[in-house]
Amino acid sequence: MNIKQFVKMHREEWKQLEQFVTLLSKQKRNYTGDTITQFHRLYQKTAQNLSYSQTYFPNEEITIYLNGLVSKAHNLLYKDQVSSFKQIQYFFSTKFIGLLLEQWKFVTAAFILFLIGAVGSFLSVMNDPLHIYSILPAEISQGVDPDKLGKGTNALDSSLMSAEIMTNNIKVAIFAFAGGITFGLVTVYLMVYNGIIIGALAALFWHHGKSYDFWAYIVPHGMIELTAIFIAGGAGLLMGYKLFVPGQYTRGYQLKQHAKRSVQLLLGTIPLFVIAGTIEGFITPAKISLEAKYFVAVLTVAGLILYVIIGKLRWAKSIPIKDFDS
Repeated sequence: MNIKQFVKMHREEWKQLEQFVTLLSKQKRNYTGDTITQFHRLYQKTAQNLSYSQTYFPNEEITIYLNGLVSKAHNLLYKDQVSSFKQIQYFFSTKFIGLLLEQWKFVTAAFILFLIGAVGSFLSVMNDPLHIYSILPAEISQGVDPDKLGKGTNALDSSLMSAEIMTNNIKVAIFAFAGGITFGLVTVYLMVYNGIIIGALAALFWHHGKSYDFWAYIVPHGMIELTAIFIAGGAGLLMGYKLFVPGQYTRGYQLKQHAKRSVQLLLGTIPLFVIAGTIEGFITPAKISLEAKYFVAVLTVAGLILYVIIGKLRWAKSIPIKDFDS
């Protein structure tokens, strides 16, 4: 692509961004979420154009122009918006769902990796319960007693299961994201290994005829926790994939661009972990019927689905009507 083709392809977007810079500079804080979204999308595209121009047209006037435009947009965007409560609300209600929908393939890949580990370990322990001692960490395998589930302070639900699984899931979420910098290899390992732990425990309780009880103590908080883990894993896989397949850009550029997106995906899981922790602290150990625990699980799934649907509608509404090919 020569410089004339490059300018012709993107100049309308640059003009739009200039108009937004002028508009938002005058209006200050009197702007809507839709305006912020359009401005942010144009800013990101123009920043990518600047990187391309710096690589292929470093001494051209267009590079100087784009550098100035991106600088103005960056200062306006991050000076007036990022720290505001309105922007935080917008992120969790709309932007996070938009990012999630854009990167759903990577989140799905994280789920599949988890499923592979879970199915493999379940079949292994199902064929021979003694395999659990070679699959699970010693502190879990030696402390598990299916007959004590929900009975007393030594019950797996109130001590070992809650502490170990919750701590494990939080660690997995953080390291799954950070593992993206290893080209996603650590992320893949963590997704599979976390599935192995759940699958092995499920098979052990199946052997003791306690599957119904086991899942009643897992799914109320587990549905949200695992969803958060898959999102964090997807964030790590996204970063790893862009490092492994950088395309026309350098790996350093891809890391810089997609690390930001991955961090946003990880931050979006914070409320999910808070909700899951609350359920785990008050519902999981509560002396209520197993059916009630399953009902809570159904409510959490329904809540997640509703959250995604509403966020999707908000995100679709905020996307600019006119789109440009790049």
